[in-house]
Amino acid sequence: MTSAPFAVNMTVFPTINSPDYKAYCHAIIDSGVTVVETAGTPAIAELWKLFKAENITIMHKCTSVRHALSAQRKGVDIISIDGFECAGHPGEDDIPGLILVPVAADKISIPMIASGGFADGRGLIAALALGAEGINMGTRFCATKEAPIHDRIKQCYIDNDERGTNLIFRNLKNTARVGKSEVSDEVVRRLSQPDASFADVADLVNGKAGAALMKTGDINSGIYWASMAQGLIHDIPSVQELIDRIILEAESILSHRLAGFVRTSPISESIDRESIR
Repeated sequence: MTSAPFAVNMTVFPTINSPDYKAYCHAIIDSGVTVVETAGTPAIAELWKLFKAENITIMHKCTSVRHALSAQRKGVDIISIDGFECAGHPGEDDIPGLILVPVAADKISIPMIASGGFADGRGLIAALALGAEGINMGTRFCATKEAPIHDRIKQCYIDNDERGTNLIFRNLKNTARVGKSEVSDEVVRRLSQPDASFADVADLVNGKAGAALMKTGDINSGIYWASMAQGLIHDIPSVQELIDRIILEAESILSHRLAGFVRTSPISESIDRESIR
């Protein structure tokens, strides 16, 4: 589909039927992919060894500074630090990006990408100011023309606001943020019962049902990932239009709004006056 470079995500989480992760690794290596984004349980470290042996660049997604430092010590090349606002698994610490990103930047020496709740040029500038090298967007890219999901699901991202998510699996210590719907509301209800377990919601969170939802647009047939960034999504542009817009917004903020806050010191003002005379 493309001749341009691209990265592959490799996430290792407990699932109903765990795949052969090492086989996935070898498929990535054999395909000539040179950048891999990883996430998940400590078991991912065994897969890093396979990738590093092939000089593949590893970007590891973390939801805490302690995990980011551990990944850095074990040789990953880039950290993607994921704030509580994100879709998917935000970890169990509930630390939002405004705090997590600068705290991580103070302690991590390798490049870092900010993830979770980013959708526009304002977020990009904020992430750079907080110490990240750039931003990673998921939900915002789902609401683009090229995203291979049903238009009804894309419309959900527009119709929902920043409150339009549910946190599920909290009692299982495997918290996940998904789009708010009748199904995810029911998942929350069932798991709020005493002694609730994953088996109580397995029929609602089945991965196959979620995949089918993306194709059919039947919002009540499963769950779908969504972040708080929904509050910033108001249209469905092409990817090119979205990227161009973010860059223009960021440049405008730098050259106009933020430029107005830069104060010239009295010393530099006097030097300028003298040089003019």
